[in-house]
Amino acid sequence: MDATNGKPNRQLSRRQFISNIMVASAGAAFISAVRTPRWQIGCYTRPWAAYDYRVAFDGIKGAGFKFVGLMTSKSGTMITPDTSPEEAYAIGEEAKTRGLRIASLWGANFDVKKSIDTGIEGMKRLIDNCVSCSCPNLLLGGIASPELVEDYYKVIAECCDYASEKGVSISVKPHGPLNSTGRECRPLIAKVGHKNFGLWYDPGNIYFYSDGKLNPVDDTAEVDGLVVGMSVKDFTLPKNVDVTPGTGMVDFPKVLARLQKGGFRSGPLIIECLSPGDLAHINAEARKACQFLNKLT
Repeated sequence: MDATNGKPNRQLSRRQFISNIMVASAGAAFISAVRTPRWQIGCYTRPWAAYDYRVAFDGIKGAGFKFVGLMTSKSGTMITPDTSPEEAYAIGEEAKTRGLRIASLWGANFDVKKSIDTGIEGMKRLIDNCVSCSCPNLLLGGIASPELVEDYYKVIAECCDYASEKGVSISVKPHGPLNSTGRECRPLIAKVGHKNFGLWYDPGNIYFYSDGKLNPVDDTAEVDGLVVGMSVKDFTLPKNVDVTPGTGMVDFPKVLARLQKGGFRSGPLIIECLSPGDLAHINAEARKACQFLNKLT
């Protein structure tokens, strides 16, 4: 009730909304966790970036995937710090109606240029939005400005406990120029030094940022004990990652085998890119990619 006029207050605060979502979904989350398969095979919305995200969800479901990663759609990055929790919740509900579970949310970035406090505020909004759409992992891309590296990872360190309390893990992926390989990512993860912050491996980006010179099979030796998920991304020369996995240079059987040796023995395997084309072509490539991953695992 509104204390000033005795009428119901229809405008929930972000904190109240998130709290209600957490309470309502606690039992379902527990049951869902029990039933989670060893490998969560899914696909990001990125290949359908020219379309509404619902079109992507339909294509991902139709291809046979059970998991989806939120990345981009016709409107841009699907969920940002400025996305309202109600909007994030609606996206999560659209996934659920298709029998899809959200495995990863590409948060792109939070604003750390203004101040660390501003960065923390933005990061916490991203975490809250993960809760709203029932996503267990927030994926970040690192930062390209050397002068902001310290502040960027300080923000992450300050938010790790907050995310953990809400059941959300945080990860960073190889995504140049300052964290383009496993070797470069390791000290950044160590800088944060929190068990709730790990590496989301991306073999296609290892090739991409090294212009095809560094084989991700070799780079995986640098990430033992860090990996919590993988963007299943391929690569072709001279510099192309818009490739359906299994048709490019990445030796996925060897990459996955080496990651398993280093401790990554279960978790999300989410395809990020497919060969581009019209909608029918993208959907057909998604089906091929799903079959490829099922055989791989």
